[in-house]
Amino acid sequence: MTGMRTRMTAAAVAVVGVGAAVIFANISSAAVPPATGEQVVTETIEVSGVFDGENQRFIGGGALGGGGQDEGQDPLFELAAGATLQNVILGSPAADGVHCQGSCTLSNVHWEDVGEDAATFRGANATVVIAGGSAAGADDKVFQDNRGAGGSVTIRDFEVSDFGKLYRSCGNCSTQAARTVRMENITANTPGDTLAGINVNLGDRLTIDGVRLVGGDIGLCDLFEGNDTGDEPTKIGEGPDGTSCVATGVEGS
Repeated sequence: MTGMRTRMTAAAVAVVGVGAAVIFANISSAAVPPATGEQVVTETIEVSGVFDGENQRFIGGGALGGGGQDEGQDPLFELAAGATLQNVILGSPAADGVHCQGSCTLSNVHWEDVGEDAATFRGANATVVIAGGSAAGADDKVFQDNRGAGGSVTIRDFEVSDFGKLYRSCGNCSTQAARTVRMENITANTPGDTLAGINVNLGDRLTIDGVRLVGGDIGLCDLFEGNDTGDEPTKIGEGPDGTSCVATGVEGS
């Protein structure tokens, strides 16, 4: 694992044999690779540069081991601007998954059972790329986009199942911006609600280019009126409108 800095103490990580008797539910039908090992993380791992997990499974312990849906939880991984997280399996509990403080790349990252969120994005002019990987068991969102103006989010070659939304542009952040997101080659398995929630009035733009919907009624996009007051955003429509939400190459229901 290169380019990693961490505030973990020696006691913060426990290594468990691959054959440990841990059961995970809601595993996506995507090809989650066999775990090469397992680590219990009790303090957030801070990453700069490249962190290659070599397909180890990371699960929350201690304060990160609650497994609830409460807002404001700490993540298992916090990525500095420009960092890359790759070849990582997040088991259960996963706390608040991954936080990106600016531009970041998540490559072949698998969430076996999403905690509060799988990943949250922050920072102005931040470019986020999710390439490969999968997520399952997201009661609400998989990817939460709280970025400021500029940049973009790209999600490609990704599989999701048992989820609320694959992506949500923050509907009530105190600082809002027009956010751009692109999805390419997505497989979405039921149960699932919709691929994305975006804020039409704030200028969000979603492009979907190639998606396979498997097993039931999964929406492509929900359209909201976002705000900066903290109030619950109002849903004002759904489905591609040709402007804020544009979709091509859709297969399935």
